[in-house]
Amino acid sequence: FAGTHSLHYHYLAVSEPGPGLPQFLAVGYVDDQPFIHYDSCVDRAKPQAPWMATVDAQYWETETQKQRTWAKVQQVETWTVMGYHNRSSGMHSTQRMFGCEIREDGRTSSFWQFGFDGQDHVSLDLETLSWVSAKPAAVRTKRWWETERCYAEYDKAYLEGLCLISLHRYLELGGWSLTRKEPPTVQVTRHTAQDGGITLKCWARGFYPRDISLSWWLGEEELVLETEYVETRPSGDGTYQTWAAVRVPARKEDWYTCHVQHSGLNHTLTVAW
Repeated sequence: FAGTHSLHYHYLAVSEPGPGLPQFLAVGYVDDQPFIHYDSCVDRAKPQAPWMATVDAQYWETETQKQRTWAKVQQVETWTVMGYHNRSSGMHSTQRMFGCEIREDGRTSSFWQFGFDGQDHVSLDLETLSWVSAKPAAVRTKRWWETERCYAEYDKAYLEGLCLISLHRYLELGGWSLTRKEPPTVQVTRHTAQDGGITLKCWARGFYPRDISLSWWLGEEELVLETEYVETRPSGDGTYQTWAAVRVPARKEDWYTCHVQHSGLNHTLTVAW
């Protein structure tokens, strides 16, 4: 499969569920597109992408049972971590995020993170199989999980094994919708700051897959250090967007060009103000 592809899961558990807010929520994403959803109110795993509708009933039953188990596990974790933070009541939440990625050159990577009330709490270092605490209050969680080394070993085995196998399967199921190539729409905008400084911003929108290269050039020189970049983000419609900006002298805007490279383009696109 051309390009970089990823399989991520996001879990959320809350201490005080309410109307429209389930005690546990799980969403799976392939390339930032949701494909499976489970919450403790509906209590069934459901497809979120048209290409998942053909999957057999046994898959959904297995996923439902798996998420029911995770709901119980993360509920215990939520109350335990609340205790570590001296919180015995009130609205609190834990977040679990994990996944794997396959790059176009065949290299793979993976991650595992756990958060409390939207803040980083503990992560898993897959090289050393050790838990890393993000703040002092997370040290107790780290020590708790260190007493059960099988937790880290299980997560590593999943992320570097079954996760990648599953990603390949979902890419095959998704077919064109996940392996298509949509070129970016590129536009350069000009912005004047309060101090009179001028910034040129190169926007790329509506592209797929995620991998893209934006660069600013002054003549034949690439302005690597002078360019401000932002992380590529999902647009919400199955495509991505990003931008790169550079400050330029007044009345010299037309000296600068933005170069865009993407698998949906058969050449480097050059755009000026």
